[in-house]
Amino acid sequence: MVSEKMNNFGFTISQGRQIDYDSNDRSIANYIYEKEPSFRLCIECGGCSATCTTGNHTKFSLRELHIFIKRGENENVRQNLKKCMLCGKCTMICPRGVNTRNVVILAKQAFQKSDEYAI
Repeated sequence: MVSEKMNNFGFTISQGRQIDYDSNDRSIANYIYEKEPSFRLCIECGGCSATCTTGNHTKFSLRELHIFIKRGENENVRQNLKKCMLCGKCTMICPRGVNTRNVVILAKQAFQKSDEYAI
C-alpha cells in the first residue's frame, strides 16, 4: 500500500532542456573571426542594440545576432541579417571597438558562400 502511493505522488521527471552548442555549425562564426578579428572583443553589452535604428522600429537586436553567430545558431542569424540597414551607428557606439557593420557584411558573405557550396 505504501509503495503504491510512493509511485504516484503527482510529479514526473522532465526531459532535459539543455542545448548542445558543440553540435552547432560554427562555420559562419569562424569565417567572421578570420576576416574581422575585432569580433572576438564583443562582450554583448547591448550598446549596439540600444542605438540601432532598425531595432527601434522592428524586433531586431544586433546583440542577439552576435550571440547567435557565436553559438552557431545560423538559422536565427539568417532570418535576422536582412533587417540590418548597415547605417553604422552600432560601430560608432561600441565601447570595445568592434566593427559590427563589417560583421554583418561578412555574415552575409559567409551565407552566400555556404549557399554556393550547397548547390
